[in-house]
Amino acid sequence: MTTNQPAALARTAEPQLMLRRFLALDAVVTGVNALAYLAFSGPLGRFLGAGSGLLLGLGAFLAVYAGCVALLAAHPRPPALGVRAVVDANLVWAAVSFVALALWLTPTTAGAAWTVLQALTVAGFALLQYAALNGPSRGVIAKSGSPR
Repeated sequence: MTTNQPAALARTAEPQLMLRRFLALDAVVTGVNALAYLAFSGPLGRFLGAGSGLLLGLGAFLAVYAGCVALLAAHPRPPALGVRAVVDANLVWAAVSFVALALWLTPTTAGAAWTVLQALTVAGFALLQYAALNGPSRGVIAKSGSPR
C-alpha cells in the first residue's frame, strides 16, 4: 500500500488543510528563529561565527516573513500565487544559504552546521508546500486559489 508522504506528515489527506498546516509550521519555525536572532544576536553570533548585526537584520526580516506566511496560513483557502511566492522564497533562501557558506561566510563549525541544517529545513518546507499545492489533488486549487 502506497501512502502520500505529505498527507502522512500533515496527518490529513484534505489538500487545503495540509497546505495550511505546512504553511503554519513554516511560520512557527521561522518565527522562533527570528526571535532567537533578535533576542540573542550577541551570544548566537559568537557561537555561530556571525556578526550580531547580521543576525539582527536576519531576525527582523524573518519576523516579517513569518508574519506574512502566518497570514497566508490563516486563509481557509490560501491563494496559490501567495503559496508559490513562499515556495520560491524558501528555495531562494536555501540556495543563498549554501552560496553564502561557500563564498563569504566564515562561520564556526557549529555555524556551518546550522547554516546547512536551516537551509535543508527551509528547502523541505518548500517541497512540502509545493507538494500540497500541486499534489495528487492538483485540480482542487486553481491558479487564483479558488476551487475548480
